[in-house]
Amino acid sequence: MHGAVLRVGVLGHGAIGANVAGALCKGAVPGAALGGVLTRGADGAVPASVPDMRGLLASADVVVEAAGGPALREHGPAVLAAGRDLLAVSVGALADEDLFRELTRLTAAGSGRLLVCPGALGGLDALRAAALAGPLTRVRLTSSKAPASLVQPWMDEPAANRLRSLRPGDPPVTVFDGDAREAAVRFPRNANVAATVALAAGDWASVRVRLLADPDTPLTRHVVEFAGPVGEYRFELGNLPDPANPATSGLVAHAVLRSLADLVPGAAWRVA
Repeated sequence: MHGAVLRVGVLGHGAIGANVAGALCKGAVPGAALGGVLTRGADGAVPASVPDMRGLLASADVVVEAAGGPALREHGPAVLAAGRDLLAVSVGALADEDLFRELTRLTAAGSGRLLVCPGALGGLDALRAAALAGPLTRVRLTSSKAPASLVQPWMDEPAANRLRSLRPGDPPVTVFDGDAREAAVRFPRNANVAATVALAAGDWASVRVRLLADPDTPLTRHVVEFAGPVGEYRFELGNLPDPANPATSGLVAHAVLRSLADLVPGAAWRVA
């Protein structure tokens, strides 16, 4: 920390990274300032652009990863090893057991902290508390999304065309029903919510994930249900997509800013 200002480095300048960097430049998070932005093909339009990871680390106390799973795999260990906190947005990449093991090893060794951004989700405090109270007997995530956003490169042409051809009025189609780790691997662009639920529950295998292609929903809907010794819970969220990138929720950049605000020393109050 330089003085009382939390310096924020942003890895990536897509829909999420650009919104976060722009908001920091406008003072959206008191006590935090944009330190640097690292992105491929940077030009003069990118604020506080730095040429490489070394420059990003020199400009930051915390690095926001907003560049996708491959970037988290490539740069995450270096961020923590340099003693910087890492706020991961591409949480689905943590389904890679080797990556997660390395990042948690670095954190345990006294390097920077691995922080998970809640992204498009809420209610994770209740899920984590219930998991701490005792073994959860049921954890279920049902996500409904626009059909085109669920098309994957590994799908055969008939399956992909079936999703692309869905029209308003057609019934929703179940695209996947399995555990959270498999969901994160098979649907990497849609995996962050499933991975976040699994990390909060503390068990990838016990979290069942159902992905629905729904041609009638303008929102991305997530229903989280869980039960354990302290009760039964259900919450539902309906997020509008980000105008710059329909594959992500418009809430995510604001979730990043909220997470950064919680890291600012001396914040007046916060929900612990």
